[in-house]
Amino acid sequence: MASESERIFSFSISDENREQRLDTYLVSRVEDLTRSRVQGLVKNGFVKVNGRLPKTSYRIKKGDNIHLVIPPPIALDLEPEEVAFELIHEDASLIVLNKPPGLVIHPAPGHPSGTLVHGLLKHCRDLSGISGVLRPGIVHRLDKDTSGIIVVAKNDRVHNFLANQFKAGSVKKRYTALVHGIIKGQKGEIDLPIARHPRRRKEMAVISGGKPARTRWRKVEAFGNRLSLLVVSPKTGRTHQIRVHLSHVGHPIVGDAVYGVRQNWWKKDMFLMREILPKIARQMLHAQTLGFIHPDSESYCEFQAPLPGDMDQILTWLRTIHILNPD
Repeated sequence: MASESERIFSFSISDENREQRLDTYLVSRVEDLTRSRVQGLVKNGFVKVNGRLPKTSYRIKKGDNIHLVIPPPIALDLEPEEVAFELIHEDASLIVLNKPPGLVIHPAPGHPSGTLVHGLLKHCRDLSGISGVLRPGIVHRLDKDTSGIIVVAKNDRVHNFLANQFKAGSVKKRYTALVHGIIKGQKGEIDLPIARHPRRRKEMAVISGGKPARTRWRKVEAFGNRLSLLVVSPKTGRTHQIRVHLSHVGHPIVGDAVYGVRQNWWKKDMFLMREILPKIARQMLHAQTLGFIHPDSESYCEFQAPLPGDMDQILTWLRTIHILNPD
């Protein structure tokens, strides 16, 4: 994994730059700096104005001399590990990968090792650091049991560039979801606010006054009167958004152990309970398409992640039993 040496910059302020905020000015002059990174450098004494330690909100003046030191990124206190994932695309700025179901993104209580971050640390040899730490920049996440496509930044500049697109809602995201019941219509949009569940704090819920959340869906296939296959496009990025929205409108994702278990109507279907559900080990949700503006070319690029084996097999099997058991 490549490590950078210390970088030193000096700037003399001209009349045209005066009255800018210090952090804004430095971001404009050093390509791979973000405001949060500058704020950390100021806080830790790596920025001086006229030989003195300033505040990030300092308004620069004509004649000011700014001295900036960017220390080499420190190593993340994790041991790189071999972790299986499918590499879809890699260049000097980012990685696009297909995450298998069951793989946790970040280390957390109960998952101290074997995460995607551990695997990326082993795979990448050209990380230049995120906020001063040699680590992959996870721009967005997928739940442990959701499979599919993820983009990862290799440096601060790219991380910030991609994060702004996600925040603006301009990233194209398309998921494949198998849900309970036959959803009415061929397409629609769920526009319901989402917030932390008031009692089950690890869960999210549709709650009045929550953050705006919009999910578009299109029905692709129906299996008898039991299940629907949907293409789902979240237009916002709330935690568990697709799972929460589909469960709330009465069509939870098949295999969802959190947002599907409190639905009771489908549990009366003995064929479903005995023949179908025992074959499903996790939520049938897959992030299939991701499209964004590339930070280097500034042109649109789009990537696809094929359905994982477990989901592809269950859909193939359902198409067979649909003919034999239409009701």
